[in-house]
Amino acid sequence: MLRIESLSKSYTLDTQALNDVSFEVTEPQVVAIIGPSGAGKSTLIRCINRLVEPSSGHAILNGENVTSLNSSGLRKARRRMGMIFQEYNLVERLTVMENVLSGRLGYVSFWQAWRRSYPPEDIADAFKLLERVGLEGYQDKRADALSGGQRQRVGIARALMQKPDLLLVDEPTASLDPKTSRQVMRILVELAHELHTPTLLNIHDVPLAKNFADRVLGMQDGRLIFDGTTEELTEEALTRIYGEEDWSVDTKKNVDEGVDTASTAFKATST
Repeated sequence: MLRIESLSKSYTLDTQALNDVSFEVTEPQVVAIIGPSGAGKSTLIRCINRLVEPSSGHAILNGENVTSLNSSGLRKARRRMGMIFQEYNLVERLTVMENVLSGRLGYVSFWQAWRRSYPPEDIADAFKLLERVGLEGYQDKRADALSGGQRQRVGIARALMQKPDLLLVDEPTASLDPKTSRQVMRILVELAHELHTPTLLNIHDVPLAKNFADRVLGMQDGRLIFDGTTEELTEEALTRIYGEEDWSVDTKKNVDEGVDTASTAFKATST
């Protein structure tokens, strides 16, 4: 599925955001990327789809070396990589439905896109996704009339409209309150599993990563220093990634909150 080989990114001679990062994703799992600020998490996500150009190394998706593609090849490859952004990246003056359907722009002609004329099957898929993310009936609302949690759900639906081979997610809960963060994470992970879409998720919130991810990558100073399951993300591992801290309090809180929120009904109207 995805193979990262010795990926590096240097902005200056003294600033190396990524340093020889290598790993593989061989099954449709949700992989959380954690680490302190400046560890290289966002740079890693963005080097894979070349929103940031890597300095060296390779990102290989389903046998195709994305890092060596020309501009035409890269446009086609990006159709297979859905991206969910921290700041939503919606077109505020457009409706929810128009924003979701923009996930199909790479598959329609210029004139279809200009007229916002999409095939009936795309429109049907968009309605299904809106229902699945808890936004049934919101299709005609403008994006700027939505709450943060609702905007992020539109972003999830838009990315999945691409029917991607890989989902890249950059801090999807950073602007959301704790309850909405859990709701968004829950629906994102459920859809990734249902659609068998491998997902790389850059996230600051360690309890959320432990609650929802299948696997965790830990980064520090541009290097990958941890790769394991959530069960293997022990207090000792967290100390290696972040430094000395009393992680036992957060771990207990994480378990308690996970039990309390697992049965919480997903309601779009709550955010």
